[in-house]
Amino acid sequence: MDDLTHQAEEDARVLGNKLGLSRRQLLAATTGMAAAAMFGLGTGHAHAGSGAAAAGLAAAKGGGNGVLVPPGKRGIILYTVRDAIGRDPLLTDLPSGFKEVLKQLSAIGYKQIEFAGYNQHANAEGGNVNSVAGAQLLRTWLDDFGLEGEGNHGSIPSTITEATIAQFDAACEVANILGFGHIGTGNDPTSSSYLADWQAAADRWNFFGERAATHGLKLYTHNHDAAYSFLLDSGPLDANGRPTRSSGARRLEWFLQNTDPNYVYLEMDVYWAHVAQHRFRSFTAPDGSLVDDVFDPAGLVAAQTTRFPLFHAKDGAARPDLAAGYSIAPFGQGDIDYTTFFQRIGAKGYHNSMYEQDNASSVPTASPSMSLENAATSYRHMASLRG
Repeated sequence: MDDLTHQAEEDARVLGNKLGLSRRQLLAATTGMAAAAMFGLGTGHAHAGSGAAAAGLAAAKGGGNGVLVPPGKRGIILYTVRDAIGRDPLLTDLPSGFKEVLKQLSAIGYKQIEFAGYNQHANAEGGNVNSVAGAQLLRTWLDDFGLEGEGNHGSIPSTITEATIAQFDAACEVANILGFGHIGTGNDPTSSSYLADWQAAADRWNFFGERAATHGLKLYTHNHDAAYSFLLDSGPLDANGRPTRSSGARRLEWFLQNTDPNYVYLEMDVYWAHVAQHRFRSFTAPDGSLVDDVFDPAGLVAAQTTRFPLFHAKDGAARPDLAAGYSIAPFGQGDIDYTTFFQRIGAKGYHNSMYEQDNASSVPTASPSMSLENAATSYRHMASLRG
């Protein structure tokens, strides 16, 4: 899919919001830039960061310089501040629950929000918002604070049945209420090492990816380090008839090659990709020889940049004493070279970068305010990246 098509999709998304239409309604009426022309809205963009999209794509082609993460593309996944969302507002003066935390994140400067479920403390304003009515309330808060919902770490059905399709459609409708452009999961497509299981996962994701597209959404999977290990797809079979060696294909690379680029996307967790770079540096070939092969996260993205609409911008401090090679750190306080990463991947106005820090409430110091303090300092580091 070319850059103009992506731009047209984004304009359709904005247009639907302006007209109060769901994505399904808008797609049924018209598509892309034709819709904008029909309603006299031209090619203007109200979506935060969208004006930077075309400029970013052009800059990537022309070797442009400047901010590496445009202001409208600076986001956060709420898993980072889950302690604040989950705490009892009756017991603290600190921001608590979705509304107050979203307000604080907006004040820091964030424009994009990725959800990690829809649960908050029962005493927070709105109470239980894990419903259609709750999604409508969350959307009013996003709008009030100038924020955009980008996606959610939900779950993708493990089977394809009428019931699971209906369940998935319901999740897509909630995503539409919240104004998402994406719907996804925080898990890898499968934890298996074997080709047959990845083939089954690819078939299932192709199905639900095409289903998501009927709702105007991009279906995405999030990676951990093991997903970039080598697929066991060749060589002698074990006692259970499974292959024991590799052709050199990494699991998620194979998944990308065997899923439809129009329907299935990835959210690269840059931290876990670098852990994979540290851990999985060789494979055993079919003839039993050991082959060196060091993973290049930025190279994978650069080769097919529009398959990666989302990133988790998670930093890591080098820890050669650990098996992972890194420990999670506030963004900008680790050793992952994000300047070079963002310089190499192309289309900087297209990607949506979500700051994530699993241990934000306790690193560098455990305190009730630490996760939001880390959100503030990490935003400043993200905004300072130039290249």
